[in-house]
Order: sequence, then C-alpha cells, then structure tokens
Amino acid sequence: MSLQVRDNRSLATPSAPSASANGGFVQGLGLTSATTLVMGSMIGSGIFIVSADIARTVDSPALLLGAWLVTAFMTIIGALSYGELAAMMPRAGGQYVYLREGLGPLWGFLYGWTLFLVIQTGTIAAVAVAFGKFLGVFYPAISAKNWIWHVAHVPPFHWGPMVLGNMDVGLSTQSLVAVLIVVTLSVINIFGVRTGALIQNIFTIAKISALAGLVALGVFLGRNATALAANFNGHFWRNAGLSALHPVQVGSSDAVVFVGTLTILAVAQVGSLFSADAWNNVTFTAGEVRNPSRNLPLSLALGTGVVLLLYVLCNVIYLSVLPLDGSAAGATILDRGIKYASEDRVATAVMEQMFGVTGGYLMAFAIMISSFGCNNGLILSGARVYYAMAKDGLFFRKVGDLHPKYRTPVVSLMVQMVWTCILCVSGSYGQLLDYIVFAVLVFYILTILALFVLRVKRPTAERPYRAIGYPVLPAIYIVMALFIDVVLLRYKPQFTWPGLIIVLLGLPVYFVWSRQGRMAAEPSSS
Repeated sequence: MSLQVRDNRSLATPSAPSASANGGFVQGLGLTSATTLVMGSMIGSGIFIVSADIARTVDSPALLLGAWLVTAFMTIIGALSYGELAAMMPRAGGQYVYLREGLGPLWGFLYGWTLFLVIQTGTIAAVAVAFGKFLGVFYPAISAKNWIWHVAHVPPFHWGPMVLGNMDVGLSTQSLVAVLIVVTLSVINIFGVRTGALIQNIFTIAKISALAGLVALGVFLGRNATALAANFNGHFWRNAGLSALHPVQVGSSDAVVFVGTLTILAVAQVGSLFSADAWNNVTFTAGEVRNPSRNLPLSLALGTGVVLLLYVLCNVIYLSVLPLDGSAAGATILDRGIKYASEDRVATAVMEQMFGVTGGYLMAFAIMISSFGCNNGLILSGARVYYAMAKDGLFFRKVGDLHPKYRTPVVSLMVQMVWTCILCVSGSYGQLLDYIVFAVLVFYILTILALFVLRVKRPTAERPYRAIGYPVLPAIYIVMALFIDVVLLRYKPQFTWPGLIIVLLGLPVYFVWSRQGRMAAEPSSS
C-alpha cells in the first residue's frame, strides 16, 4: 500500500470511530477525563511564578490583569476554533493531523519535530525539575547545587542577539528527582489510557481545588490594606493609558527603547501565554476519546474556561495581598511586593503573607501536586503525536507500534522519555523554554489558518461542531498572534530567532524522512 493510499484512508472521519478507524486505540476517555486533561496540562507552575516578571514588564496593576485577560481571550478563541477541527478529524495526533490535512504534510512534520525537540519534551523537563525544586522546600538535600555527578559548566556563547550555553551539565539531586518523575509517569502510561486518565483526574481535581482555595482564602482572609491602597486606590490605571510609554530592553544588549501600551502587552504575553499553553494536548489523544465529535469541543471549551477564570482571579488576589511595586532588597514580603517576590514565587509570597511559614509549605505542596499532574497529561498526550508521525512514515517506524495488550504507544512513550531525561541532565531545558512561545504561536496561527483552508477545500465534510464566531473570531486570533510574534521578533530576538531556527532545522529532516517513506512504499505499491 502506498503512502498516498494510506493518507487518503485516514481522511474518513466518522463521528464515532471504530477500533480500526482510530488505529487500534482504546477509547477510554470520556468528557470528564478529556476536560481534566485540558485543565491538568495547562496548570503547571507558571501561574504561581510568572506574574512577577509580567509586573516588572508592564509596571501597572491594570496591565498585569490586562496581560492575563488578553491570554484568556486568545486561548478561548483558539480552543473554540480547534473544537471544529477536533470534531471533524478525531484522530491520534490532533494538531499534527490538522496541519497535515489543511496545509500539507511538511507543516504537520515541522510541528511534530518542534514538539518533540523542544515544546513538549522541554516543558515536561522543566515541570519535572520544578517538582524537584519545590520538594527541596521539605528536603533541603534536593537542590540544583547538590551534585551527584557534575560533568561540566558550559560557558555562555554570544551569537548575534542570542546567548547560548551558560548551563551546567550533570546529575544533581534535583534533576535526579526530575528524571525519576519522568520515568515513573512514562511507565505508568504504558498500562492503558484509563490508568493515565485516572491519575490525571485525581491530580487535576486536587490542583483546581488548590487554585480555588487560594482565591477563596485571598478573598476572605488575605486582603491587605497596604496592598489595596497601593494597587487600587487611584493607582490601578497607572501607566495603562494608550499614550503611555514603557521601557523595553532590546535583546541581550544594553539598548533600551520606549514602546506603547499595546506593544508592552504583547511583550508580556511570553509569561502568560506559556502558563496557559498545552490546552491543545487533548486533541493529541482524540483517537481515545469516546464520542469525540461532542466531547472534544466541549472539553476544550470547559477546560480552558475554568482554568483561565482561575488564572485571572489568582492575579486579582495577588494584587489584593501584595503591592505591585517593591524593592529587590526589601526586608519583608510586603517590601518586596509582586515585582520582587523571592525567586519570583508570587503565590508562595501571598500564602506566607497570610499564614507565615506554614503558608509557604502549603503552597510548595500545592505546586508539587500541580507539577505532577501537569506532567502526566503532557507525557500521556505528547506520545500520540510521534505515533501519528511514525504512521505517516515521518518518524522511526517502531514508534508507530502499540502495546499488544494495553493498546498504548509504548515505543513513542519511551522515546519521549529518553529525550526528556537528556534535557533534564543537560541543563538546556530552561533556554529551550525561552524559545518556544514564539514557535508555539506560529503553529497556532497556521492551524487556525488550516481551519479557513479546510472550509474551502472540503466544504461538504462532516462538521459536528462549527467554530463559534467564524470567520471573525479566528481571524482576530490570527491578527493578535501575528502582532505578538512580530513584536517578539523586534524586541526579544534572543528568544525568537533560536525558536525559528529550531523549526527550520526540521526542513532537511523532513525531506530525508519523506524520501525514505516513499522508497519503503514503492515495493508494496508494485
């Protein structure tokens, strides 16, 4: 059978795929599990940390909330748009499949390549290391500086606007914990999608409860007169006017330019968009979702809506408990404020302000729960993309094999696990994460563009759900995302160009894989 024949057969999209139609996967994910996968993949450690950097960037209580509201608006539009594609093509691989069918196999491959090399595995590594970092709050021996085997320190290397290197390679007690988390969750997810979904449900419910608890405690116990006066009493709209100018450091140079409010909001999206990312991961597991034409769009809408509401409310609480401004040399939590919370751990500072040291321990435990559940969702879903690529002849052939008993992509899980563990001990995951927001936005733009293309190419295709607000809302998303990417290219080239280079490195790899796939298909065609 030729590759072309196989691809054509993959286009059949019944609303309830049979076991053969979904590639032999077990459809073990209902609406609840699909929704917790959306929420659990989104909530990692970002919401507890990145508001400090956003506050330093925008220097305004209103713009701090504005950054999160922009992220919420864009993410919900993206989720509603993806819902149509997910219901139309409920196949393992999700976004990879949408790009392949809408824009061509090259674009699907470049997405899968970047996902494997940086986006998914780098995020898994970072979240696993965050788990180890907060476990160190309880066990100080677990630290990035407590080396078991220190290989070398890679010095910084300046290349144009980029600074590469400047990382330690080796195994510390913190990275050992990260590796153990990745290996444990990867092995657990071999034993059936229902097992992974059960863990996801438990930990997602726990961390949603923790976020809701943070909001409730802030409302009833945490409001601080000093913070309220500093952030709201006549100061809320400070520096938020459209004519206001904001300083931005250009790249890694010392050059500082002044930009408008809309531009500074685009720059600030790096933190908030990263914290809200991975909502699309449920589409990777589409072949294992029951009644996907209903449950995929609904889980995307419900999951993103709940999480983003909590994210905005958490930032309201931050502003109610801590002043936005502060000093890095401040002696107390209030003196440091949101901008200079210790190690940027804003949520921890909020809890310590309310409950002292006990509050810090409670938040550390909550972040550990959040990180564990987030990684389970990322590991479960990411492996389905490489599986779909292998089925198309664009990845190692064995990666397209399912476990004979549990019907899970066991080889894909193991390949993902090995590369993630390498990133954990290489010390490179932090730099890789700096590069991904630009690349992630590029692929979101292309995928929503594929929605428009498929409306033209396949007007009669079955669409159990149609994107709300089409074509206006998807077009608005594309314009906003393009604006953010252009701003990041201009003012944050040290992050954007490496991300673009990683994507482009996939071009020669694609042509090698596709040529090998054609050669393998020729004997069966003849």
